[in-house]
Amino acid sequence: MSDAQRTTGLSRRGLLGGLALGAGGLAVGAATGYAVASPPAEPPATSTPSVGATVIDCHGPHQAGLDTPMASNATFVALDLKPGVDREALIRMLRLISDDVVRLTRGQPALADPQPELATVPARLTVTIGFGMGLLRAAGLASEAPQWLRLGLPTFRIDRLESRWSGGDVLLQVAAEDPVTVSHTVRVLLTDSRPFASPRWSQSGFHRPVATAPPGMTGRNLMGQVDGTVNPQLGTEDFDRVVWEPDDSEPAWLRAGTSAVVRRIAMDLTTWGGLDEKTKEESMGRRLADGAPLTGGTEFTGPDYDATDSYGLPIIGDTAHMRLAHAQAPLERILRRPYNYDEGPEDAGLIFAAYMADPTTQYIPIQRRLAKLDVMNLWTTPIGSALFAIAPGFAEGEYVGQTLLG
Repeated sequence: MSDAQRTTGLSRRGLLGGLALGAGGLAVGAATGYAVASPPAEPPATSTPSVGATVIDCHGPHQAGLDTPMASNATFVALDLKPGVDREALIRMLRLISDDVVRLTRGQPALADPQPELATVPARLTVTIGFGMGLLRAAGLASEAPQWLRLGLPTFRIDRLESRWSGGDVLLQVAAEDPVTVSHTVRVLLTDSRPFASPRWSQSGFHRPVATAPPGMTGRNLMGQVDGTVNPQLGTEDFDRVVWEPDDSEPAWLRAGTSAVVRRIAMDLTTWGGLDEKTKEESMGRRLADGAPLTGGTEFTGPDYDATDSYGLPIIGDTAHMRLAHAQAPLERILRRPYNYDEGPEDAGLIFAAYMADPTTQYIPIQRRLAKLDVMNLWTTPIGSALFAIAPGFAEGEYVGQTLLG
């Protein structure tokens, strides 16, 4: 990066002052009785794994991060806008963020990047930005909110929601194959947003990288279950129907965008771990070994909900998670991107992230059934919930949210 670029970057963020570094020498050797090993004449040759150099273009009709394979590491950050932030201030914030997203996803340092050396491994980095109802109100555009965002998510009967994991005016979703890349990107974007917003919550999750996962099998959650089998396939018309707002939808600014539901689900892994295999499988409706339905086949075999055992009882029970989550109307389908979290022996679970064109018709009916009857509720508790509108994509020279604010 040139000096001119650094100066421009520092100026635009209003950074003041400098940092004086002093260096002192430390003599070691004969006086201490320790020998100092000389460094090798040439450092050993290293090579960046191919995945580390892989770039996902952040430009396009949709924001990156949803119509691409699920990354193995992700951090979700919700921001609360500061008092007095208006439409013009939001445009400045989103221009800053968008500019740095372009650079970082290309493996280039952001302007005024405090650790530019951490930006050189993009590792399929994507950043997806969502707007809560508070952002539209701050911009004076509450009337432009889709109905589902105005209504928000209901509190379901099993919810034990905590404010520290719920709500927010802006969502920053950062995902990549390298957790260092994710961490660095989050810190840069928080620096961009600091004059305009404060962090409300941050949740980091993981699942097995492609390189270590069994080929052809969906990732597993911390209960040992395959999680996310019934998803629309990337690159299909079916995916587009489930996820993206159609070209004739209202409001017009959200066309080619979507919605994001982010829920934090605590798991009682201690009690769950003490159950026998049969109980675990009947609770879900799938075999633990390979994720296949209890009615047979492979993970991707369609379940037979009419099949009964020798006593005439349903093989997949009426309270099994799989049966209740199954679509009971054509629109009841979503894209699931579940991430595990583990923050201590008694604090582990799932970051449930789901995307769909309309939560009112696609997500809420499913969750109401699960809240009422799902036997898995004995070992899982939703403690966080948030809803965001994911703005459509942006082109070179534009910024995320320009269809709303511009």
